[in-house]
Amino acid sequence: MASHTISARTPGVFYRRPSPDAEPYVADGATVAEGDTIGLIEVMKTYREVKADTAGTVSRWLVDNEDEVTIGQNLVELDT
Repeated sequence: MASHTISARTPGVFYRRPSPDAEPYVADGATVAEGDTIGLIEVMKTYREVKADTAGTVSRWLVDNEDEVTIGQNLVELDT
């Protein structure tokens, strides 16, 4: 099985869930389809969706919820 990483397209704060009391967009070990929302990046109170650019299964998260991320930083690894 090959692996693929999804990276941040903007800098900001990464959120794995739509609100503090909600379930994560994608659970550990879950399967995602291309175009599925996997998280949000917040920049100056503007939230941008992070979408899967390929289908796969989440093998591991490379950042934690509410971590600050930079452009190009890897967020999650998928088994494809």
